[in-house]
Amino acid sequence: MTETELREQICQLAKSMFDRGLTVGSSGNISVRCDDGGLLVTPTDSCFGRLDPARLSRFDETGTLISGDLPTKEMPLHAAFYDSRSQAGAIVHLHATHSVALSTLPVDDATNFLPPLTAYSVMRLGRVALLPYFRPGDSAVANAIKGLAGKHSAVMLANHGPVVAGKGLEAAVYAVEELEETARLALLLRGLPARGLDDAQIRDVVTHFDVEWD
Repeated sequence: MTETELREQICQLAKSMFDRGLTVGSSGNISVRCDDGGLLVTPTDSCFGRLDPARLSRFDETGTLISGDLPTKEMPLHAAFYDSRSQAGAIVHLHATHSVALSTLPVDDATNFLPPLTAYSVMRLGRVALLPYFRPGDSAVANAIKGLAGKHSAVMLANHGPVVAGKGLEAAVYAVEELEETARLALLLRGLPARGLDDAQIRDVVTHFDVEWD
């Protein structure tokens, strides 16, 4: 995929998420690794519904901004994911409603935030780690992400929103959408005797689809 095509893809997928209410206003951000090792990043205070391909923030392989508008203030978050997960080719961060709502409620295990309700949440996300609240743009979030040692492709920032890394942009988008849908299911089923996947079923999915889990 050429850089021009990649810029168009970022804007198209961002608009799709915006149109479906997965992020609102100027919230959310995306970064994608380019062939030369640099990054394309959505600009600060930009709306996913109205991104301009020509104005995306462009970084070279040294992390220097070389063109486009100023990037999202969440660059420390993105940089920490790329530093700790060498296979990451794209990162998507949203303020998706159900995910944020679920993050405000008590959890039994912060290393496994999402209940394993479906095979697809396990396949696309593995274990989702819940991180404590950080002020938006706080560089301290980078240390928290690095502290996970690359064991999670998806994290939930408490009272803030999900962050998902994928090998490519489509994979990251599909995964963060699955995270939001699973959070919605968890809220719908809260207080009910829901039947999630048992340990044997989880292990079968993890083994069959080569999912990072342990």
